[in-house]
Amino acid sequence: MEFRRLVSVFTMGLGLAVAVAAQTPGAQGGGQAAPAPPAMTMSTTAFVDGTEIPAKYTQAGNQTSPALTWTNVPPGTVTLLLHMHDLEFSRNHTLDDQLHWLVWNIPASATGLPEGVPAGAQLQNGAYQLSASGAVYRGPGAAANGPRHHYTFELIALDTKLDIQPGTDAFETRAAIMKAIQGHILGKAVYMGLFHRPQ
Repeated sequence: MEFRRLVSVFTMGLGLAVAVAAQTPGAQGGGQAAPAPPAMTMSTTAFVDGTEIPAKYTQAGNQTSPALTWTNVPPGTVTLLLHMHDLEFSRNHTLDDQLHWLVWNIPASATGLPEGVPAGAQLQNGAYQLSASGAVYRGPGAAANGPRHHYTFELIALDTKLDIQPGTDAFETRAAIMKAIQGHILGKAVYMGLFHRPQ
């Protein structure tokens, strides 16, 4: 008798647990998680992602910086960082690659950079710029007798403003910036072009 009563109580408790679980959001696939926000993207009309960079934007032309636009900046972004570098270049036999353009403290409200950003340490929007050539965009310039290099534009959304001024050594400044952004990255977008000098 006692055994039957225990089985009955157990069965009732199990039924109640199943009923509660069925009404709980997310249980048994009944509820749906909120959709992830759209990923941040970056683009340019100067060239298609992954294709040849026109001479105009390189050292074979007049080194005009390409117009860049971006969308879907993550919520909470305070500033943006643009990092353009040559993945094939090895500086001083290290993993340090060539710095072609570093623009930081771009306001979160910005949706792009215009073509032909003028030289100068500080831009009109308050951001700073630097490259291996100084306070200016440095166009791609891989040698003609080698393979095309991969020039990568990285846009990084940060939850902070960087308290770093352009230094006399661009590579030391970049190292300081890359160290400072650790733990502050909210999102990233990448765009890439290929180039080597004409034969």
